[in-house]
Amino acid sequence: MSANDAETEIQQPSRLHVVIVTGDKAVYDGIADRIIAPALSGQITVLCHHAPLLAALEPGELIVRVGDSEEDFAIGGGFIEVRDNQVIVLADTIERAKEIDVARAEAARRRAQMLIRMYRNRPEYAAAAQALRRSRARLQVAHRQASRRSHRG
Repeated sequence: MSANDAETEIQQPSRLHVVIVTGDKAVYDGIADRIIAPALSGQITVLCHHAPLLAALEPGELIVRVGDSEEDFAIGGGFIEVRDNQVIVLADTIERAKEIDVARAEAARRRAQMLIRMYRNRPEYAAAAQALRRSRARLQVAHRQASRRSHRG
């Protein structure tokens, strides 16, 4: 590498290459400055030059930030792998904030709450609790998107 190449590399900000997929489709394939993801052990932020990582994700909000803009996703769980400024998210389910039907998500939340009460102390309880976490994540992402839109005017 010549001195000019090294100087150019230093001047250009590093970015992550991010791929977000489900079992049947690619949802995002592009660059990002940071990824914020809901890992089982707590929220994680991935920046350039992050150490290699493989982590399980729980239902929640996945944020892809590029410059001053953010794209929000409601993720239903999955895995994230980070290696050499490459981030791969394999999601069980994922929706862009703008695709979320708030009325449907609210109905799903109410249904899951009812199932949790009905299935307490039964094997079905875990599935109902997971459904509740997914519906809450969808609502959180949708409300955040709506709040952002109202602040922009």
